Amino acid sequence: MNNTFLYIITVLIWGSTWIAINYQLGEVASEVSIVYRFGLAAIVLFAYCKLKGLPLRFSLRHHLQFFFFGATLFSVNYYLLYSAQQHINSALTCIAFSMIMFLNVFNARIWYGTKITQQVYLGGILGLFGIITLFWPQISDTQLGAETLLGLGFCLTGTLFASTGNMLSMKNQRLNLPLMSANAWGMAYGAIFMAIIAMIRGRTFNFDYSFSYISSLLYLAIFGSVIAFGSYLTLLNRIGAHRASYASIMFPAVAVVISTLVEGFSWTGYTVIGLLFILAGNLVVLMRTKKPVAIAAPLAPHTAKPLSR
Repeated sequence: MNNTFLYIITVLIWGSTWIAINYQLGEVASEVSIVYRFGLAAIVLFAYCKLKGLPLRFSLRHHLQFFFFGATLFSVNYYLLYSAQQHINSALTCIAFSMIMFLNVFNARIWYGTKITQQVYLGGILGLFGIITLFWPQISDTQLGAETLLGLGFCLTGTLFASTGNMLSMKNQRLNLPLMSANAWGMAYGAIFMAIIAMIRGRTFNFDYSFSYISSLLYLAIFGSVIAFGSYLTLLNRIGAHRASYASIMFPAVAVVISTLVEGFSWTGYTVIGLLFILAGNLVVLMRTKKPVAIAAPLAPHTAKPLSR
């Protein structure tokens, strides 16, 4: 698949998962729902790898890396983001998580020495300003107290874990480890690690047999995890973490459109202006810069001789 198609898939699927996650909240504890989501995704990926003949046996060193990859990207970050929403509204959570683009910029610089262009910074700032404008009505009603600061702390810490997982995925691919195999083990370890956290917190491993819970779980596991993570992590290696992670800023734009169709969301001037800034930032980040054409200096004729006094 080409990069444009992978980017569109990532944005459309993850932009819609915000609504699907709402149907996961209720009877089943959030930690347990995360276990079900990534446990099911891991089973699907293991079956896919087996069908395609992809390797599933790796060294102990690689398994250790898969464990940290899974714990950061498919476990702890989700736990912290879910915990954050118990203290702050989804608008602030979305804004804080969009900081992953800037964290990826700095982490890519530290981990791999990636040079970041001014165009990426400009696009990121435009996108972040667009998200703040988009959710300004909800933000303006928020009081900056201890509860809000705690929620933002959870969210930013979770985002840092997610960015670390992004860097580990890039390392997996630089070691020529098959992406789907690495994702399968990562999601399996992430589900196991989250199960341990759930048991420590005394959560019950119950299940909600309603259509809304089961259908949203299947969507999050297959589309939101297997397909979207496969597309996004492929982009990380192809176009760099700093550009691929702009998809996180595009999620709210997709979520607003879906919410308009499904939940009857009413647009305001903030909605229009915010979306325009997000789209403008997207164009700036993904725009191909033209390389300057070098003009060769004219060669001196072979017959030319130095002047003598």
